[in-house]
Amino acid sequence: MKEIIIGLVAGIVSGTGMGGGTILIFLLTFMCGIEQHIAQATNLIFFIPTSVVAIIVNIKNKNIDMKLATIITIFGIFGAIIGANLSIHTDVNKLRKYFGIFLAIIAIHEIYTIIKEYKKEKNEQQ
Repeated sequence: MKEIIIGLVAGIVSGTGMGGGTILIFLLTFMCGIEQHIAQATNLIFFIPTSVVAIIVNIKNKNIDMKLATIITIFGIFGAIIGANLSIHTDVNKLRKYFGIFLAIIAIHEIYTIIKEYKKEKNEQQ
């Protein structure tokens, strides 16, 4: 039952474009006690069908710049190869620490963006 709830939550977050994989990795390691390498690899498998569905919906709604997407995809493939090789050769504890630092940076960025938008809206209302 735990896995179903994790999949559902990660799928919903992924469908909104906010990074369901990040949630999935956290939930798999925290709630299921799965090793970081396995959780990250599981996320990659999870990503394939959820991204295909999101791509179909966004192409239908004309939300994708195909030229930009092609360039990003090509270089993303190279980055994925490099990242996968780095991950394989990185100690699990270090990998978990790096992932935590990554999440903290994302959280700080999101908080900063929200504050910045709030201040902008407040100034526009005056």
